[in-house]
Amino acid sequence: MGDIARDSDSIELDGPPCYDYGDCVESRYCIRNDGTFPGKDVGEPLVDKGEIGYVVSIGTYLQQFYIYGVEFVATGHRVGMKRRELLPRARATSSE
Repeated sequence: MGDIARDSDSIELDGPPCYDYGDCVESRYCIRNDGTFPGKDVGEPLVDKGEIGYVVSIGTYLQQFYIYGVEFVATGHRVGMKRRELLPRARATSSE
């Protein structure tokens, strides 16, 4: 059992989440359906690299990672993402 592949040896859950509800984020990668997104084929792109979304939920995975439910504006897709798959974005203000 020592050869189980893990994304990282660190346990994110030892600290607070990196993002909070309502935070604006950007996808670092093209994210494809792993079979858990209904109505899309496995391997079909769900989120393009650089797509902007907002954190709408925060959960955990494998007692190791935070999973951020992100609703992407352009597609309306709500996708679970790991911290390493996201970049923070500043929200546009009314004065810009």
